[in-house]
Amino acid sequence: MEKEKILNLTALELAKAIREQKVTSEEAVTAVFEKIDKNECNVHAYLSFWREEALDLARKCDEMVSESQDISALPPLLGVPVAVKDNLLLCGKKTTCGSKMLEEYIPPFSATCVEKLQKAGAVIIGKTNMDEFGMGASTEHSYFGATRHPMDPQRVPGGSSGGSSAAVAYGAAFASLGTDTGGSIRQPASFSGLVGLRPTYGSVSRHGLVAFASSMDVCGPITRGTADAAALFNIVNGRDPKDQTSISAPKVDISEMENYSVKGKLIGVPKQLQNEGSSGKVLREAMAFFTENGATVEEIDMPVLDFSVAIYYILSSAEASANLSRYDGIRYGYRASDVADVSELYTKTRSEGFGKEVKRRILLGNYVLSSEHFNDCFRQAERARDMVKEAFSDAFSKYDLLLSPVAPGAAPLLGEIDKDPLSSYIADLCTVPASLAGIPAISVPFGKDEETGLPVGIQLMGPAFGEQEILGASRFLEKRSGFYTGKEKGVEA
Repeated sequence: MEKEKILNLTALELAKAIREQKVTSEEAVTAVFEKIDKNECNVHAYLSFWREEALDLARKCDEMVSESQDISALPPLLGVPVAVKDNLLLCGKKTTCGSKMLEEYIPPFSATCVEKLQKAGAVIIGKTNMDEFGMGASTEHSYFGATRHPMDPQRVPGGSSGGSSAAVAYGAAFASLGTDTGGSIRQPASFSGLVGLRPTYGSVSRHGLVAFASSMDVCGPITRGTADAAALFNIVNGRDPKDQTSISAPKVDISEMENYSVKGKLIGVPKQLQNEGSSGKVLREAMAFFTENGATVEEIDMPVLDFSVAIYYILSSAEASANLSRYDGIRYGYRASDVADVSELYTKTRSEGFGKEVKRRILLGNYVLSSEHFNDCFRQAERARDMVKEAFSDAFSKYDLLLSPVAPGAAPLLGEIDKDPLSSYIADLCTVPASLAGIPAISVPFGKDEETGLPVGIQLMGPAFGEQEILGASRFLEKRSGFYTGKEKGVEA
């Protein structure tokens, strides 16, 4: 099979072709690294990758296929090249979280979700770039340099999982794992014309995920289609004794997804999440699409969502300031030199080791946790989050799904967000509510920005453990809308 044809396959299509010996894993890995050689210098999706090790593993996968007496018993992603965000630990490989603070850190164990990927036969080829410690929406806040949008190098790919989305978008991986705290899977997937799934909180173990905001952090897939997203979710989900917040979540029936119909479904559209511009236009088109196919689409009022951005940034920054307090130059990570005492060591290490966005969040977190503001800021935000959860619970007692934009529009220009950091916080309006409620949400490609021609996604939200519902609706949309969800052309072939 020609290399470009290989690279246009989805992860499941490639896995099937490898099992049927129509293509080898070695050919797929070779094609991926040729794409990296041509384009990585312009995109910078990866922080590290390991060519020879990946090729050796690919050859072993091909041997397993050739020696197998029953290909149906082979691991589901055997031989498929996959990328992993650099805040997910991989034993023996650097995990930097895009920060100087962890520039040389090599973990002694792997994240549970990464181990599950490996057991499923995936060939992990590298660690992807990200906003430092997951704090950002553009992948410009990486100590190792910004990632660029593979379809327009003058624009950002979104964040904080921008490296993971960019790698899949330009053919440098067939799927990737990202993490989502306030939209860090869904927003970059929307910008790159990919599917990005934020699973129900607790359905995927956080063991081995470097914490940002522990009550909202979730690991999930970024893929070229909904079937791939469902397959990766089925692989990484499940109870983990190493993570006491993890839950035994139901797996998704992919065959049932194929038979899903929106006819008779009730879909709510929160008016607080609607906006103008390209995303508003795409939302209206999606509403019309679902209506034309037999669903009842209604605008609903969820007033508490007006406060969701403020709630999110108070709580996430408070948790971030607590989680990042461990980086002090004593235990592990970066340590400043030429210091007179322990106090200066702490101050200098943290001043030099953290970037400006991380410092901004730590300062905000310390402020809301201070004795003067704990009750009127942090406690109030906790109570408000309960109100957000209750609002979603009430909505899902009537509606099967909720529909909204993912972001205000298409990917912004490089440097645009830095001119007004608060604007990026406000741009999270559509993604943070699901994070606060702990419910599953998915970004699916549905249109393009008229001015830039870049993809614009639509977001579907479901009740807790409603992955079957939102993936089924996404698959229905994917099949019927005619919008191409495969790898977009935008970089050198």
